[in-house]
Amino acid sequence: MHLDPLAILTAFGLIFLAELPDKTMFASLAMGTRMRPLYVWFGTSSAFIVHVAIAVGAGSLISLLPGWIVKLVSASLFAFGAFMLLRNGGGDDEEEGGTKTVTGFWPVYSTAFMAVFISEWGDLTQITTANLAASNGTWSTAIGSAAALMSVSALALLAGQFIAKRVPLKTVQRIGGLCMLGLAIWTVVEIFAS
Repeated sequence: MHLDPLAILTAFGLIFLAELPDKTMFASLAMGTRMRPLYVWFGTSSAFIVHVAIAVGAGSLISLLPGWIVKLVSASLFAFGAFMLLRNGGGDDEEEGGTKTVTGFWPVYSTAFMAVFISEWGDLTQITTANLAASNGTWSTAIGSAAALMSVSALALLAGQFIAKRVPLKTVQRIGGLCMLGLAIWTVVEIFAS
């Protein structure tokens, strides 16, 4: 196993910049305002690691998956997340004193994992990772890409916590729900645009 520091930095820089404006970053931010951020991070990071492994191991096979089906499932997950946030965001019976988490580790982990795992199929970062692995080495690309994706997720979750501490929970839930709804619509539009 040969590690090239320049290849690691190249993969990190390219993937970090590509993931910043990505919908999974916004999904992480929204999940982080409602769920335990560390649990969400474990879920998103696990999904990113699986996708990096798939990209570096068999990047060219991703193009064989029907893109519209993957995007439709992704849109459904975003719509479900929007429904859950908007449904819970309107009641007056919630405690004003602190943030209310959804549930324990496994439900939050699996929700975050599935949201990222499904929505990242054929994503720009996955394709970029596959291309970098072909030219810069598998392990160096995998380490740089995974670190970049996990860093963006952590930044989104920190931003979500910062917002949640300064804005009332109901407002955060409504905004998060609207963001998730917007991501669902955006993903459906991508189906018809491609």
